[in-house]
Amino acid sequence: MNANPKFLAATAHVDEAAVHPLPNSRKIYVQGSQPDIRVPMREISQADTPLMFSGESGAGGARSEPNPPIFVYDCSGPYSDPAAKIDIRTGLPALRTRWIEARGDTEVLADLSSEYGRQQAANPELATMRFPGLHRTPRRAKAGMNVSQMHYARKGIITPEMEFIAIRENNNRAAYLESLKASGPMGEKLAALMNRQHPGQNIGASLQNEITPEFLRSENARGRAIIR
Repeated sequence: MNANPKFLAATAHVDEAAVHPLPNSRKIYVQGSQPDIRVPMREISQADTPLMFSGESGAGGARSEPNPPIFVYDCSGPYSDPAAKIDIRTGLPALRTRWIEARGDTEVLADLSSEYGRQQAANPELATMRFPGLHRTPRRAKAGMNVSQMHYARKGIITPEMEFIAIRENNNRAAYLESLKASGPMGEKLAALMNRQHPGQNIGASLQNEITPEFLRSENARGRAIIR
């Protein structure tokens, strides 16, 4: 079916189902060392545990012990965030721009580097297909500069990207353990067990209960953690 590009560009929108909050959970952000390091996670609520399964039910009938929410990394971007304004004409926020600019080792090109890309950008027949808010130009490393995360890691630099990943990989584990301990006797037992179960396979890397930004930098510098 042929579509009118002008009509599509003028009326393009996100279906409401794509941004509707997921049931029994909410989107949260774990902040890092600076305000713009905000790692999205999903806080998932759990049902209470009947104490009849633990042999601790009281004489007055079955009781229950609350279970704290668990956390998982939320990779849906601004979607599923009720506080976010979704406008596909402007594209997704460029979250890393300030981090990259602060390092001072890149430059923005004056134009597209591809001859084909420049021809397409200048084609008036395609004008109605372009969203007006999307005019980002390419960026490249300055002459003699290395802008890879491994390069920064080997120089001893912890980048915001490394901190973001470290927070993401922990899945808010410390907060979960504290809420688990506070939930009651059963929660305290489970929290104690978490450090003894599933030690995992190190595959040549170091293992520790909490992944810190410095740990990630060190593993990246050794080539045992790859940041793309």
